[in-house]
Amino acid sequence: MAVIDETCAINIVFHSGMGGDIRGIKDFKQYMSEFCDALPDVHVTIDDMIVEGDKIAMRYTMTGTHKGEIMGIRPTNKKVTDWMIGIDKVVGGKFVESWARSDTLGFMQQLGVVPTPKKEN
Repeated sequence: MAVIDETCAINIVFHSGMGGDIRGIKDFKQYMSEFCDALPDVHVTIDDMIVEGDKIAMRYTMTGTHKGEIMGIRPTNKKVTDWMIGIDKVVGGKFVESWARSDTLGFMQQLGVVPTPKKEN
């Protein structure tokens, strides 16, 4: 979590698309800690990055094993792969605001909590 202190402003705002915004570095660190506890072997690969002015747009892929509770879902021990798109605003070399969207439905299907539609022949 030390890297968050180095890279994020104390008043960071994170818009995750999963409910209310997360405001402030303390709450952001709590959110990230819970995420990392749920997927302790998480690995993120940046697939694309575009920087213009004070904004960074990224497309990335996250993989991990569901070992802890996340979004009220008990551990399934299933491996998951999720794609994400984020836009970050940087001021003074630190992230001050972030917007992130991911394939939440696909994530839930991989965990087995939402059925995957059957393919028709």
